[in-house]
Amino acid sequence: MPFGNPYDRHAQHRTRAIAQALGTKFFALVEILPLKNMPLNIGERVPIAPQPELPGHPVADRLSYDELSSVARSNLPKFLRDIVVEKERVFVEFFNQARPINIRLHSLELLPGIGKKTLKIILEERKKKPFESFEEIQSRTRINDPVKLIVDRIVLELQGREKYYIFVDPYPESPGVIRLNYLEYLYKITQYDKPW
Repeated sequence: MPFGNPYDRHAQHRTRAIAQALGTKFFALVEILPLKNMPLNIGERVPIAPQPELPGHPVADRLSYDELSSVARSNLPKFLRDIVVEKERVFVEFFNQARPINIRLHSLELLPGIGKKTLKIILEERKKKPFESFEEIQSRTRINDPVKLIVDRIVLELQGREKYYIFVDPYPESPGVIRLNYLEYLYKITQYDKPW
């Protein structure tokens, strides 16, 4: 929004250029203030600065899903898919490492489309041999598109109406939500050390 957002709750964002961005590491939705003479394009990867002393486009505020523009909402699944595919080894490892949440619910069942039968197949297959790619997950289980399952789950978590959060920090914080913190764990065990 090169001239600001006239409906923004912050007066300074109504007249200054702002952009809505997705953090690629922990999927935080943020509003950034584009640097002068640096026009931004939809889908462009740019450095953002959560603290003013860091290089990059300054973060003005964290956003909830409901505060996204219609353009940002419509592009979100595509960009999430690109990120998940880029980080394939991290998200494939989720299928290998996911554990039960309690005696009735398994973390894998939080992915849309995975019920008890598919869960059983995944658990049996990963016992035989850990999954190494999305393609392998697809061929060894009944899952047509494992990337879509992960993207759909991330979107649900960004919408902020879930009880359990696998990949995203709930925002705004709500009482009673349970953060399972898988993403940090997956980055650690896969030794994923890229800044994005």
